[in-house]
Amino acid sequence: MIRVLLVDDHALVRTGFRLLLQSQPQMSVVGEAECGESACRLYAQLEPDVVVMDLAMPGMGGLEALRRLRARDPAVRVLALSAHDDTIHGRRALQEGALGFLSKRSAPEAMLDAVTTIAAGRRYIDPGLAQKLALAEFPGGAKSPVENLSEREFEVFVRLAGGATVQRIAQDLNLSASTIGTHLYNIKQKLGVVNQSELTLIAIRHGLIEA
Repeated sequence: MIRVLLVDDHALVRTGFRLLLQSQPQMSVVGEAECGESACRLYAQLEPDVVVMDLAMPGMGGLEALRRLRARDPAVRVLALSAHDDTIHGRRALQEGALGFLSKRSAPEAMLDAVTTIAAGRRYIDPGLAQKLALAEFPGGAKSPVENLSEREFEVFVRLAGGATVQRIAQDLNLSASTIGTHLYNIKQKLGVVNQSELTLIAIRHGLIEA
């Protein structure tokens, strides 16, 4: 039996995933969480085989939750989900230690395949993303300036672009406002922007947030 923890801030999405997964006799959803904070608590209590987790959630968010789960248990098996088709979210999730990445737009069968593959300790990457990542590795492949950001800078960048304040980001990531301010300065330098509106435009252009 593959024991799964579902993490998504939308109850209807979790319901759909639960019904899909539990249609398989070898899968069981043992818990659900609506945010990264709850995911970390439930993981310690339930010890699931696979964590299926959305990257875009209120609070600490999926990337930070992934980071904390990995710090707690380096062997944690996480399937990261994203509603966006960009390569950046997928690449970041895999760099943070996710064992798999899947677009929410994928067919239901892909979710079942991904969970089964990850439960066996093997990596699963959304086929569309895998192709884009492979193309980006070719000489002359299009590289986004966002790729130059560190993991923490990327997370702060996406939150700022989405309209979050420095104080809110500091609270969600359990960091000081001055630390977030330093990240903001570095982000602006690396991306060549001067204000938050320009950050938002870059994020929209690269498919990191919705327009």
